Amino acid sequence: MADLEKAFDEAGLTNTAVREYVTYWAELTGAERVEIVSAADDARLIQEALEAGELEPAGEGRYYSRSYEKDTARSEERTIVATSNPEDKGVYNNWRPSSEMKPLLEERMRGASIGKTMYVVPYLMAPPGSPLERYAAGVELTDTRTVVLHMIRMARVGVDHINHLHDQSSFVRAVHVTGDLENLGQGTPDDQRYFVTVADERTILHFGSSYGGNALLGKIAHGLRQAAYDGWASGKFLAEQFMLIGIKDKQTGRTYHICGGFPSASGKTNLAMMLAPDSLGDRYHVTFYGDDIAWLWIDPEDGKLYGMNPEYGVFGVAKDTNEITNPTALHSVDEGTHAIFTNIAYNENTQEVWWEGRTPEPPADITGWRDWRGHLIAERAAGDDAPWAHPNSRFTTTLDNVPNIAPDYNEPHGVPIDGIIFGGRTRDREPLIRAMHDLAEGVYDGLTLGAEATAAAEGVEGLLRYDPMSMRPFMSYPEGPYAAHWLKIIGEAKEQPIFAHVNWFQRGQDGHFLWPGYRENLRPLLWLMKLHNGEVTGRDTPVGIIPTEEELHLEGVDIAPEDLETILSINVPRWRQEMEHRQEHLEQFPNLPEEIWAAHRRVAAALEAEG
Repeated sequence: MADLEKAFDEAGLTNTAVREYVTYWAELTGAERVEIVSAADDARLIQEALEAGELEPAGEGRYYSRSYEKDTARSEERTIVATSNPEDKGVYNNWRPSSEMKPLLEERMRGASIGKTMYVVPYLMAPPGSPLERYAAGVELTDTRTVVLHMIRMARVGVDHINHLHDQSSFVRAVHVTGDLENLGQGTPDDQRYFVTVADERTILHFGSSYGGNALLGKIAHGLRQAAYDGWASGKFLAEQFMLIGIKDKQTGRTYHICGGFPSASGKTNLAMMLAPDSLGDRYHVTFYGDDIAWLWIDPEDGKLYGMNPEYGVFGVAKDTNEITNPTALHSVDEGTHAIFTNIAYNENTQEVWWEGRTPEPPADITGWRDWRGHLIAERAAGDDAPWAHPNSRFTTTLDNVPNIAPDYNEPHGVPIDGIIFGGRTRDREPLIRAMHDLAEGVYDGLTLGAEATAAAEGVEGLLRYDPMSMRPFMSYPEGPYAAHWLKIIGEAKEQPIFAHVNWFQRGQDGHFLWPGYRENLRPLLWLMKLHNGEVTGRDTPVGIIPTEEELHLEGVDIAPEDLETILSINVPRWRQEMEHRQEHLEQFPNLPEEIWAAHRRVAAALEAEG
């Protein structure tokens, strides 16, 4: 205890509730020593990690690490939301009673950090001074130094964020214990791992991983699951897996802000980091706020909807990131950025890094190259074409490293939201963009968001894997109340944002993509803002308003006339089929607001009326 008190005092940690919390878990886990860290400790911790072999240098001011080969991604089936109220159980939140999960996790963690350092990471998931700051403060305890380094890049880290809380006990208690990774039975009936958010106690207990969202507890566990629950319980805000961008019209000086949700592999990060196409660059400039999480709330003074990215960094997927798909991301991890790469290919001689899609072909000279497991490429058997990098390999970098970061990204008050978009991956039926008629229709569209499954994966080609608002893996309370909370929060806005659905992935009969995508995706978003302003009218359809060809900025776009016609039209028979699937999907959710069912009936009736 004396050593703990000394560590607290030397770090300037004065919050008595935090000191008590750290003391409890240090004793339970058996940690040998406790270290309170801040962002100022980054350089020292990097050096310690290099000396310990936890990191390798990846060029000047960049670093590389490998995780245990069975510990490479989130594990949804082991991720649980626990509360004391059985009514919190939803379809997707994998609910369990906290009376069951808390003792189980404490038992797993008991003595699991003997001989290790417990790092205390005080953090803030918001700009200091934010209206939502009381929901943003947290303290992560972790026994893994590389987790600390990622947290420093992904959140605002330092004791000041929790010393001066108005309510000293109002912080998220986030405990991460790695466990013996090689003996946890990952993927077997005896799997020992659990990743639990005790939402009504604002406590996060993760055991059995040192990777990504399983270990960076400020990110998904706090920034999405806990924050979503807090937003609902308080009635004050939404926390969503949304990207957030700004589009500045240099001619008028106005900046539009658009946020939105996209299921996995539906183009969210590329859209968030998009640059304007060359032909529009003189007039429009796109700025980046965030690619993964947005918190949304109403300002009671002006009645407007505001949004912010609570994160301080980017935890991006490396695969297929290149100069064409996402030059912004590529340059956010240039040398000197202090970015950390995880589970990509690494050259131990030259300190170079590579991943599939980085270049059309892997390096021709394979001398010194090791794959993500650490095996030499040169020692592979003939014909072994396994990926050099893991498909979920990552890069971690701060927002300040993103070339087109918005100048006001750290503004405590957030930015006013003009549009909310959803986008899935569908090869037919779903047009380039369609705007919704009203709030209920927008929320209904978000609840029926999905990405097309493959026949191999799901057995029914063309059937969507529904992912409401792109929050399916992150839901923390039931879907019916979730929809009602959306209607309440956005419904309070004096100036309603416009809702729309986008799709960059329609294909022709031969499989080619009909829309060129990437930077060209700015064009339909510009149309959406003009529609919102009343500058264009579009063409009304049963499923929303779509652009006419004349209303889109198409100068410089290489697209065949027949392809353009297809992506600006509605396939009524396919839509009727989709409505049947939506009905089944929504019927899973008890207590869905009548406004959502009314929107569903309106769309279905309009499709039937098409003849």
